[in-house]
Amino acid sequence: MTYRAPLAEIEFILSRIIAADRLAETERFAEATAETRAAILEEAGRMVENAIAPLQRAGDLHPARLENGVVRTSPGFAEGFRAIAEGGWVGISADPEHGGMGLPFTLGTVVNEMTAAACLSLSLCPLLTQGQIEALEHHASDDLKALYLPKLIDGTWTGTMNLTEPQAGSDVGALRTRAEPNDDGTFAITGQKIFITWGDNDFAENVSHLVLARLPEASKGTRGLSLFLVPKLIPDEAGKPGVRNALKVVSLEHKLGIHGSPTAVLAFEGATGWIVGEPGDGMAAMFTMMNNARLGVAAEGLGIAEAATQMALAYAAERKQGRTPVEGSGAIIDHADVRRMLLRMKTLTFTARAICLDTALSTDMARAAPEAERAGWKARAAFLTPIAKAFSTDIGNEVANLNIQVHGGMGFIEETGAAQFARDARITPIYEGTNGVQAMDLVGRKLSDGGAAAHALLAEIEAGAKASGDSELARRVLAAHAEVARATDWMLNAPEINDRFAGAAPYLRAWALLLGGWHFLKAAEDPGHAPLAAFHIRQAMAEIPGLLVAATEGAAPLYALSAEALVG
Repeated sequence: MTYRAPLAEIEFILSRIIAADRLAETERFAEATAETRAAILEEAGRMVENAIAPLQRAGDLHPARLENGVVRTSPGFAEGFRAIAEGGWVGISADPEHGGMGLPFTLGTVVNEMTAAACLSLSLCPLLTQGQIEALEHHASDDLKALYLPKLIDGTWTGTMNLTEPQAGSDVGALRTRAEPNDDGTFAITGQKIFITWGDNDFAENVSHLVLARLPEASKGTRGLSLFLVPKLIPDEAGKPGVRNALKVVSLEHKLGIHGSPTAVLAFEGATGWIVGEPGDGMAAMFTMMNNARLGVAAEGLGIAEAATQMALAYAAERKQGRTPVEGSGAIIDHADVRRMLLRMKTLTFTARAICLDTALSTDMARAAPEAERAGWKARAAFLTPIAKAFSTDIGNEVANLNIQVHGGMGFIEETGAAQFARDARITPIYEGTNGVQAMDLVGRKLSDGGAAAHALLAEIEAGAKASGDSELARRVLAAHAEVARATDWMLNAPEINDRFAGAAPYLRAWALLLGGWHFLKAAEDPGHAPLAAFHIRQAMAEIPGLLVAATEGAAPLYALSAEALVG
């Protein structure tokens, strides 16, 4: 199966669903016109189809490996990354002052989706580098920016982020990596980090690590953490990679999927580092990167869903099996249950893409809209981000598994490539904040404004549904809207935070399905999308009432059994 960039569908959502043309009405993104957008995405689509998609199987069959302390990447990955870098795609949204394109994050999200769909393992390398670029732009000193940003943006150097330790996963405040001041203004970083995506490679001149560590006498928990830039090779006076720093790759993880992405255990043994931002501000600096990185991971789930859907549709159209209601067909695409699966795959993918791009647009408008509007856009982006991350990665897994089901027994055979999507997708609900953490963030931090952001978005949905006319589909969306609004009020009035947490996951899912219905109401104006809109609103959104019953049950049912009784 050959991946094809879904440029027409992407443009439909950009122009008809989220009104991305308004970006060009801002001073910051005045050059991002519809014509420029089309040209950029067409070029990115060609790059992805020709240079990245052919590497998908190679990365799975020939994983990254560690040889005598050197990471050897999968065949073709060096050339693939060079195609990404030379096209300027690493720095698509980076500041032009340091060589970036300065284009909207919305377009960067589209490129990230397509790259992930073509080869998720390779796409993670530029994604992590983009995150580091953003953190340095916001928090690094001018000297660090001048040295590192041009190299990261042009892809000469690559970047990572180092949070997780054996005893500190989601509980970042438990980390033990130390940073001791040196006499020259640098710091000696000592500790071990695990699960470091693209912790090393054999094609970049240098690898730049952002490392969370604790200064001497710093307070416990996340408030005592600072952020440090620790390069693999210490730049010399000319800014070129010089002597080897005191860090090493201890091992590479053997994983369920994303085999082409080297996931490293890194040991820092008094490695030289430079502080990024102020002491104790490490989490604030890291969150600058993590918030947009969460949307990057959402785009990974979306990309897997798109690629798996393309594969399932191609197979179903060709595979002959049994009698169908369509005379003269015989292809399994005309069996009712196969149609059900394919329609679900397409509508879930549409919903995830619309939510991801709406989130990215909100992020852009928070920086580019008139000053009086920015706070509203920022709150909107923050509210949508956990929904985008959790829903898109969940449906990446669901759609990948439906692809296997459409293939039947052949889907279980590795040679078809269907199983790889399922294996690769499985990490996405886990890293960059598990989807449980995303759901708790939604009902916790994102409702801590008294529900202002949630109610503002609910008002948008209600107004849009009413404006679409008094149709059956609009009435269904309004009914679902009322259910989500009632559940939101329940969350805001829940006596204990754990009652919110107990129903957080179904609450988030209900929100995503409602957002999909709202976007599909706009899509229904197009004859080609009207049947998909009807399927989503009548069938997928039928799950919302049941989800919200579970969301508002409170924590008591989850603790009706003691831990001892539960274990048995």
